[in-house]
Amino acid sequence: MKSRRPRDAALWAALAVPAVSADAIGLNEPRPLWGHLAGLAILAAAAATWRARPVTAFLLAASPGLTAPALFTVSYGPALAALALLLGRHGARVRPALLAFAAVAAVGTARIVVRDVDPVVEWLVLLGTLLFGAVFPWLAGRYWRQGRELAAAGWDRAAQLEREQRIVADRARLRERARIAQDMHDSLGHELSLIAVRAGALQVAADLPEHHKAAASDLRVAAADATDRLRDIIGVLRDEGDEAAPLAPPGETVAQLVARAAESGLPVRYAADGTEPPGSAGRLAHRVVQEALTNAAKYAPGAPVTVTATRTGAGTTIEVANAAPPGPAATPGTGPRNGGSGLADLRTRVEASGGTLTAGAHRKGFRVLAHVPETTAAATADGTFRPPSPSSSPPPAPPARPGAVIALARRRTALAFGAAIATGTVLVAGAFGWYAYIETHSVLRPADYAALRVGQPRSEVAAVLPDRSVTDPPVERAPSPPPPGADCRYYRSGGQLFTSLRHFRLCFDDGRLVDKTVIPKAGADPREREGAR
Repeated sequence: MKSRRPRDAALWAALAVPAVSADAIGLNEPRPLWGHLAGLAILAAAAATWRARPVTAFLLAASPGLTAPALFTVSYGPALAALALLLGRHGARVRPALLAFAAVAAVGTARIVVRDVDPVVEWLVLLGTLLFGAVFPWLAGRYWRQGRELAAAGWDRAAQLEREQRIVADRARLRERARIAQDMHDSLGHELSLIAVRAGALQVAADLPEHHKAAASDLRVAAADATDRLRDIIGVLRDEGDEAAPLAPPGETVAQLVARAAESGLPVRYAADGTEPPGSAGRLAHRVVQEALTNAAKYAPGAPVTVTATRTGAGTTIEVANAAPPGPAATPGTGPRNGGSGLADLRTRVEASGGTLTAGAHRKGFRVLAHVPETTAAATADGTFRPPSPSSSPPPAPPARPGAVIALARRRTALAFGAAIATGTVLVAGAFGWYAYIETHSVLRPADYAALRVGQPRSEVAAVLPDRSVTDPPVERAPSPPPPGADCRYYRSGGQLFTSLRHFRLCFDDGRLVDKTVIPKAGADPREREGAR
């Protein structure tokens, strides 16, 4: 609060300079001392309240110009423009400012009606002052305010984008963790299944003692339990709402996968017709064979497995079939798994790629039959499958670019400025033309004035008088009041514009000149007399 007081004092000093200097050099009509002090006090109040109440400060700045002898003189015009600029800069709402302009126009109109002056000139002065001394500065303040708000909004937008990028990065890390967890389940689950296969082979070995067979049986059960626990742990790490994790390249072909399973003791045979598909189709085929072998090793231990891959122009057909196990077998689980694997999840992936997958009983055993298209439609370059949602709606329209919004706001502001400038130019041109006409057509030459004599007939005096008389004479500067009942006319002593000049007062009564008086210019000694009476 204390830091603002010097600024307010500096503002008041700047507003007071025109008010003091204009009167000192004679640009305004003379006023009493209390009028000067009252005007300075009003400007001080406006300088003190413009931050909290900008509309009130603007109305305070307009009041001296409305109550001065001449409407909106140079004494208070700069103060009006400055407070209008601050009103546009700090006034958040438009309606109060428009009401303030309307109030100034209404008071100025009432002044014109009450005073016996030329209404055309006063109206042009009022409208010109409102446009160039109020509306234009207010629009400039609004533009200033909008520029600062747009800059602040830009920084806020940048901060928001930075936060969103951090959120996206965090989500990407979480998805990568889920992908790694899923890969761990798929890879480790497959390896644990192969361990169980080897343990099953030891369990039925004829040359192995019974206690070793029991240990192999326990190892087989422990491997199966470890697979289930691994699935449960992975299910905790993965959110059902997450995007499907990318299928990382396994680093081996289907033939190599089958060979590794055979080396582990799984009785599997592989038959291929054509080369393996490349890219995402090849990775998906690898994943189908891996999951099918895992299920065969877990639920049909010891049963022979046949893997057949046939590639055509439309895609690759993969069949993994196992016969009935030699002993009692568990029922294959084809439902969705917590870890995101299993035949149900694999079916979703294959169908999302445009293929098909069926799994079920086949000739007393079990068969997985899949068709993988040559080009997987739903797979991205990194192998990520994103199944389409049946209830998904069309993507929303992209939001408007910040640059387009700023350009639109600038165009609107430029149009408002252009319309106001065009209107103001027409009004000012009309006001200047009318002012120049009446000022230059109401001039009585000093020599003609000096030749006039009191008592001359009005007809003789009219021969040297101009076409018009002054409509707003400076009667307050007259050294003496006019004769009672006389018809007085006022004339300028020169044709200069925008400056204070001497005026001549001629009063007529009963058809004759009864009084001639020189009215000094503003700032001159009222007792000064120039010319003859």
